[in-house]
Amino acid sequence: MSMSPEDVLKKETYEKIIGLLGRKKAVPIVIDIFGKILTVLTAFLYFVEIGWLVVSREYKLVAGLIIVPALFFVLLSKLREKINAKRPYELYGFKPLIKKDTNGLSFPSRHVFSIFVIGGSIWVINKILGTIILIMGLFLAIIRVIMGVHFPKDVIAGAVIGCVCSMAMFIFLLL
Repeated sequence: MSMSPEDVLKKETYEKIIGLLGRKKAVPIVIDIFGKILTVLTAFLYFVEIGWLVVSREYKLVAGLIIVPALFFVLLSKLREKINAKRPYELYGFKPLIKKDTNGLSFPSRHVFSIFVIGGSIWVINKILGTIILIMGLFLAIIRVIMGVHFPKDVIAGAVIGCVCSMAMFIFLLL
């Protein structure tokens, strides 16, 4: 049985979250900054891992860490364009807590997909660092929902698809 966005998180629930978090002007700003830090930190750790693998002369793994996230990022972007699902603030007519004016392209969340495909790909070769990034991904998923730019189903799908796609990294271990 397919659930509509209204079944997952109702307008009233978003209004309560937005109202609660928006009471103090600093709260959405701090949450947004935390989300941006998670995104930048993920990119930094990703490039550190690639750098370490280059220094270690693990060129197959370097190729995998570049090809797997990049390839599936492009494919996911095409899927999002085809689906073109509305965002909560479009459907319910409220102002999200972060500056966002994109129409559609909500499902699946590309931010969450990206952090999970990177974290999962790294996890295949570095369990500790990969786990850290995947945990950061959980926080980012929550932020994207409570800030009003995604439905829970968007971030759940992004996380699941990211994890599944990251398993393509195992191919590079077998080469």
